[in-house]
Amino acid sequence: MSAHLHILGICGTFMGGIAAIAKAAGYRVTGCDANVYPPMSDQLRALGIELTEGFGEQQLVLRPDVWVVGNVVTRGNPLMEAILDHGERYVSGPQWLAEHVLAGKHVLAVAGTHGKTTVSAMLAWLLERAGRAPGFLIGGVPIDFPVSARHTGSPLFVIEADEYDTAFFDKRSKFVHYRPRTAILNNLEFDHADIFDDLAAIERQFHHFVRTVPRTGRIVVNGADEALKRVLTQGVWSPVEHFGTPGAWEAGAPDSQGGFEIAWQGKPIGRVRWQLLGAHNRQNALAAVAAARNAGVDPAAAIEALGSFSGVRRRMQVRGRARGVTVYDDFAHHPTAIRTTVDGLRQRVGRERILAVLEPRSNTMKRGVMKDELPPSLAQADRVYVYSAGLGWDARAVFAPLGSRARCEESLDALVAGIAAEAKAGDHVLVMSNGGFGGVHEKLLSRLAQERAA
Repeated sequence: MSAHLHILGICGTFMGGIAAIAKAAGYRVTGCDANVYPPMSDQLRALGIELTEGFGEQQLVLRPDVWVVGNVVTRGNPLMEAILDHGERYVSGPQWLAEHVLAGKHVLAVAGTHGKTTVSAMLAWLLERAGRAPGFLIGGVPIDFPVSARHTGSPLFVIEADEYDTAFFDKRSKFVHYRPRTAILNNLEFDHADIFDDLAAIERQFHHFVRTVPRTGRIVVNGADEALKRVLTQGVWSPVEHFGTPGAWEAGAPDSQGGFEIAWQGKPIGRVRWQLLGAHNRQNALAAVAAARNAGVDPAAAIEALGSFSGVRRRMQVRGRARGVTVYDDFAHHPTAIRTTVDGLRQRVGRERILAVLEPRSNTMKRGVMKDELPPSLAQADRVYVYSAGLGWDARAVFAPLGSRARCEESLDALVAGIAAEAKAGDHVLVMSNGGFGGVHEKLLSRLAQERAA
């Protein structure tokens, strides 16, 4: 009889991915969460995974072989308290994954403040096109795959390596559990102010990650990132390949279609032809090609495969058009990601108007840690709309330097009404949030369509 896992916090992207992988590996899987709702609940139930709403201690009667605990669970959680009281066996999600899935595999782990999901999806796609059928766990929905996590018989496994903490009982970053043979360090900035005091604290965790890469492995590093340079000066025991610096992996200037040359050590290797926007995606491509090469994929073949890479949902994804207005959805929530996203769209649309819509939703944003960096990050937008409900800072004061270009609303309906009244045919409405944003995309498209009908 297969071992039984009961997963606490199963509806998060990461823990839901573990559930899918465990089920495919032959385990009996059940789980619970405070918010059991689509689409994750539908995906899990389609896999035959029984879900329980809430964290009631009556779930002890399930008697699983092990309780797998997500980092959404804290002390005081009734089920967790009962697990502790009864001396039940429990483990964090990252540790379970490391011990039962990743052990013995060539793990390709993608770390960084920005771009983890895109690079992970890109790398998985390059390996897939090379016939390597990798397993993967990605913190978003890659358009080229029907799932965000899968278990295969391949010796290769791609994982999005998050620096957020592991569990209430393990405050190390998740990625220290993964023991990669190929590690990508994409970039490093201050984030997650709820668990890190400063940038130096995150740099220490990144160095713990570096310590786990074997000397026969490889570290692919953004050579232009000062924080990553400091990480490596603390010690490195593995071969290092840089990207984004002269003489290393380099991307040429984009043509009018977004295509660009990739060179390695000064020698052109091939030309990427795709529709992705922005300098950040050109850097993401360099990281993915370099990492795939370490797994045996010819760089020229990888570059050709990039041409069929479709991207990741919620990364400049067009959600619809109404009244001549295009509405996009993007996950950007850190000032640097916001700037690169807006700038990338500006490169594509030229002088057409961009209406940027922002929900400062992450713990770091709600605390106002980087609030003063937000107005300059939106400099390329023609209008800025900020959903200011629940913030611990005065949004109107922060965005005052943008003058009449900026509008802050605590009511989502008022925000939608304001955007719909302003938007004109040919405009681009760029919605940025790391959450669902109250379904603002659908509400805005519906409002625009109604006004056209009227």
